[in-house]
Amino acid sequence: MEIGRGWEANPEATFARRLGENPASLPGPPTNGKQGCPDIWEMSNGDVAVIGRDLTEAYIGRMPDGVNVVHDERLVVIPRVMIVAAKKDIPDA
Repeated sequence: MEIGRGWEANPEATFARRLGENPASLPGPPTNGKQGCPDIWEMSNGDVAVIGRDLTEAYIGRMPDGVNVVHDERLVVIPRVMIVAAKKDIPDA
């Protein structure tokens, strides 16, 4: 663990429940899961896993002040419809 990092991902956590809808049921471009599709999952330890497009390289050098992506992180982008559909499953606090 690097000094200064207060959180570390637990690779032993399992997928507990999908946050939002099955991507195949959402409007927009087809996301049948066969060619990959974005998704959001709550893990067994309460962490959240996001499956999306890795755009780390596209955004390096043009991120806002205070936003950093270190060697073992990735900047992942998902469609807006995914997070809107997951809103009902995300606690307020």
